[in-house]
Amino acid sequence: MSASDKIKNAAQDLKGKATEAVGKATNDDSKVAEGRADQTKASAKKVGEDVKDVFKN
Repeated sequence: MSASDKIKNAAQDLKGKATEAVGKATNDDSKVAEGRADQTKASAKKVGEDVKDVFKN
């Protein structure tokens, strides 16, 4: 996994956490769901990149 991919995934995860927190603070269930979706996408990308790394080595 390249450093830029790691940074992008971490940024997406942080964005998701922030969106989820805003949703919880404002009782906006759609924002909470959006934040969790962003976190899940970032996690899935990380797993995919980790699998690629395993097969490269």
